[in-house]
Amino acid sequence: MCEVFAGQDPERYACTTRRLRLNGQSTSIRLENAFWVTLDDIAARDGVTTPLFISTLHSEVLERRGEPSNFTSLLRCACLKFMEISCSEPATAIAAE
Repeated sequence: MCEVFAGQDPERYACTTRRLRLNGQSTSIRLENAFWVTLDDIAARDGVTTPLFISTLHSEVLERRGEPSNFTSLLRCACLKFMEISCSEPATAIAAE
């Protein structure tokens, strides 16, 4: 039953730390590689670098809700939201956003 999940390449769930700037502050974010791939895809779709996408997202969250209590969780959920949208809309609709 779980072979598709249990049999995945361990590299997908290995963690990688990337350094970037959020609102001028140098920081590091540690995520599983599968999430980094998705964040890279989102940024590429928007025509920006991954650090710029993450920094923009952080700024928008600050404006709407204040400092997030767990920004890495927000990033993981953003990846899930991207995948939900990708699965529910035709590819041309996503590219047009």
